[in-house]
Amino acid sequence: MDINLFVALGITLVVAIIVGVITFKLGVSYRMKVAEQQYGSAEQKARKIVDDAIKEAESIKREARLEIKEETYKIKSDLDKEVKDRRNELQRLERRLLQKEESLDKKAEAFERKETSLASKEDHLNKMKTEVKELHNQQVTELEKISGLTSTQAKEYLLKSVENEVKHETAILVKELEVKAKEEANKKSREILANVIQKCAVDHVAETTVSVVPLPSDEMKGRIIGREGRNIRTLETLTGIDLIIDDTPEAVILSGFDPIRREVARIALEKLIVDGRIHPARIEEMVEKAKREVENIIREEGEMATFDAGVHGLHHELVRLLGKMKFRTSYGQSVLKHSIEVSHLSGLIAGEIGVDVRIAKRAGLLHDIGKSVDHEMEGSHVSIGADLCRKYKESDLIVNAVEAHHGDVEPTSIIAVIVQAADAISAARPGARRETLETYIKRLQRLEEIATEFKGVDKSFAIQAGREIRIMVLPDQTTDEEMVLLARDVSKKIEEELEYPGQIKVNVIRETRAVEYAK
Repeated sequence: MDINLFVALGITLVVAIIVGVITFKLGVSYRMKVAEQQYGSAEQKARKIVDDAIKEAESIKREARLEIKEETYKIKSDLDKEVKDRRNELQRLERRLLQKEESLDKKAEAFERKETSLASKEDHLNKMKTEVKELHNQQVTELEKISGLTSTQAKEYLLKSVENEVKHETAILVKELEVKAKEEANKKSREILANVIQKCAVDHVAETTVSVVPLPSDEMKGRIIGREGRNIRTLETLTGIDLIIDDTPEAVILSGFDPIRREVARIALEKLIVDGRIHPARIEEMVEKAKREVENIIREEGEMATFDAGVHGLHHELVRLLGKMKFRTSYGQSVLKHSIEVSHLSGLIAGEIGVDVRIAKRAGLLHDIGKSVDHEMEGSHVSIGADLCRKYKESDLIVNAVEAHHGDVEPTSIIAVIVQAADAISAARPGARRETLETYIKRLQRLEEIATEFKGVDKSFAIQAGREIRIMVLPDQTTDEEMVLLARDVSKKIEEELEYPGQIKVNVIRETRAVEYAK
């Protein structure tokens, strides 16, 4: 049973193998037929593609030949046209050359005719020159006979007389120009100074050697004095200032020549009064605080001064010295405010005459810097100020302006002269200095007196702070023509008798009135 099954399976397997082999052969044969058919079809397609490409190449070749022919024809046409245009242009140029040649021939003929004419005229002129020369020699001979001088002597005499005359006229002209230049310079300088004075106005404080400290009540006086006067002695010893406690109600007077120490004493005393604890230890503490506060005030005032004057880049020690000048006065005028004013005036004058405004303002601000320490050092404030400027690396221009502002040395630049003028203007300003206020009032009175001394003057008024004098004349005693002479005479007398900054305008007014009453 098993053997038969095995045999059957073997037979089946053989049959299957035989069938598979037959099937494989049939498939291979079929694929070969199909491949042969496809190869034949591809060969036909390749031949067709080649034929099409040949036909297309022939077509492109024909088109290219046509385009080449058209382009060749076009180029030939353009060349023919260009040749024709050039031929026409050459013909036109030939015609112009022929015309120019004809014109040149005509001009050459005209020049030949003119040359011939000029030659004849030249011959005629030469003949005339010869005749004139002969006549001139004859006249010179006659003149020599008449004058008794040779031509050389006559020339020397004539040149000498002309030279003397020219020298005389030149001297007169030079003198007139000098007088005119001086008049114009004086007039211009007065205008500049007047404009500068009008543009700048600064308030000034009066000089004082005392400070008054108000008290809440008179009982505070006893506390300030202290037991057996120990508080007041401590305060005076630490500050160097005298405290005057008298019958003045609710006030203590601080007296001292040094304004900085006086300011320290004032601040310390005010702090003690507010604090209420007044004893030597507390006084010493408050004095130290007051000194630091005053030092801060000095620095701030110096910085504010440089800001107001528009001057920057100063050494910090110079700024501090400027701040100290807040507490210094000269003839009743605040030195710091005076320095700021001189700085502004210097800048204005420099701007008017075209000089460096920045340097002029810097020199004006520093010109009195020596006054901040002149009570502590030997020497004038001028020399001290110059030394300080050198020490803190200011330029030679600034140093010379500081040294020369009172005429101690010669100014070497226009800046130094400007600072001199600005310093004089600031000091001479009405009311700027206490001692000059009386002089200013006397000058105004004398100004009016000078005007009233002339005949025909009815009234005179000094106005514009003495910069103008207005004169009223009697119309029946002074004519319009005489007014001009009166104004000139008054101005001359003012110039001779008075000294004043800037210029004074003399204004003469004549008024005629007709009065009638209706009854």
